[in-house]
Amino acid sequence: MPLLHPEASQRRYRGDYAAHAHEHAQLLFGLQGALELEIDGRAARVEPGVALIVPAGAAHGYQARRDALALVVDAPPQRALERVRLLALDARLTPDLGALLQGLAAAPRVLPRRALDLPLLAAAVEAALHEAWPTARLAALAAMSVPRLHARLLQHTGLTPQAWLRRRRLDRAQALLAAGLTLDAAALQVGYAGASALAFALRRERGVGARALRR
Repeated sequence: MPLLHPEASQRRYRGDYAAHAHEHAQLLFGLQGALELEIDGRAARVEPGVALIVPAGAAHGYQARRDALALVVDAPPQRALERVRLLALDARLTPDLGALLQGLAAAPRVLPRRALDLPLLAAAVEAALHEAWPTARLAALAAMSVPRLHARLLQHTGLTPQAWLRRRRLDRAQALLAAGLTLDAAALQVGYAGASALAFALRRERGVGARALRR
């Protein structure tokens, strides 16, 4: 049966969903988490405060690496829903379905957001912890600007890029010291200038000395 009136529901997503299409248009409004989509070959990301228009007949698949919650509005095809668009919507519109649909025309467009592949970034850094990793290098590896990487890492980990890097260096250093390596040898492997620099960082960040770790 063709859809004659808009219908709204909250839906929770997790995992991968195969591409599909339907005869009605759809508006996805992010409420919690992030939903990564591909619509007719175009990438999009839905998260709180961002809405996505999926036109009728557009093939779309999606993925949620963690739980994502969205308000999904199924609506008959109409002029406002004929093009794929990412929009910044006022969250106050969500309880009123009519206002939500009427607000589309005035909603500003959102530039597509590149997702942060944190496991890929972590693997590259872990393989070369002894090298210098300024934030600009981390951002280039993630194919992002420095401000975007800063925002994405804060969102995913609660840490700035250099705090995230420091945590990885010290995690590896603790493991190496526990395995019996000297401070000098551990410092060389994790990118600290020397034993004293690593010992200072461990005491400041972790409240523990190298001798205690080796025990």
